[in-house]
Amino acid sequence: MKKDILTKGAILQRDKETYAVAPHIPGGLTNPDQLRKIADVAEKYNAQALKITSAQRIAIVGLEEDKLDQIWEELDEPAGAAIGMCVRSVKICPGTTFCKRGQLDSVTLGLEFDKRYHGKELPWKFKMGVSGCANDCAEVCIKDLGLIATPKGWKVMVGGNGGAAARLSHLLVDQLNDEQALALADHIVDWFIKNNRKGRLGKFVQEMGFDAFKEEIMGSFTA
Repeated sequence: MKKDILTKGAILQRDKETYAVAPHIPGGLTNPDQLRKIADVAEKYNAQALKITSAQRIAIVGLEEDKLDQIWEELDEPAGAAIGMCVRSVKICPGTTFCKRGQLDSVTLGLEFDKRYHGKELPWKFKMGVSGCANDCAEVCIKDLGLIATPKGWKVMVGGNGGAAARLSHLLVDQLNDEQALALADHIVDWFIKNNRKGRLGKFVQEMGFDAFKEEIMGSFTA
């Protein structure tokens, strides 16, 4: 029976025969050349659809297994981490780069998050987001770890996730600058790895109790 092919970033589709692949598009930011290349590959290999995903990627859907290597060679892009126990995605809003409501530069910081964490192997799947204002268009409220900008600095939010056991994230600390926010994110990810957590971060925040989790994280954190 066919399965997802992790090494090729290929997700088995409902027909149990064809696959979808999604080139990595950091922050959903792309250019006309990249879009044309994706469209050309989709047409050449008779893709059934192009689907914009919740992780700000473009999935090419309905591909034959024996063509996957050729497809990736022609795309000449890394695969988006859509499957596996890793940091699946870093969702980024336009922030002060483009949006009139942006309070801080979510694009620059979000791309740094993507560079550091995207695809990083962890004990369980993990999602991140960086939002440039309280409207939270990057949906940090349902991410394992993320940042929300305010006029006074970054809020660090933890423990959110969607799915069958949906949870809203908790405010861990606020009024951080870029360097402090990155350092705290590193610290939280390292804690998650060292504690070998088998499950979403929010599950363990709930089991520990948020106050105990906050005390453990912030008590061992030095900016």
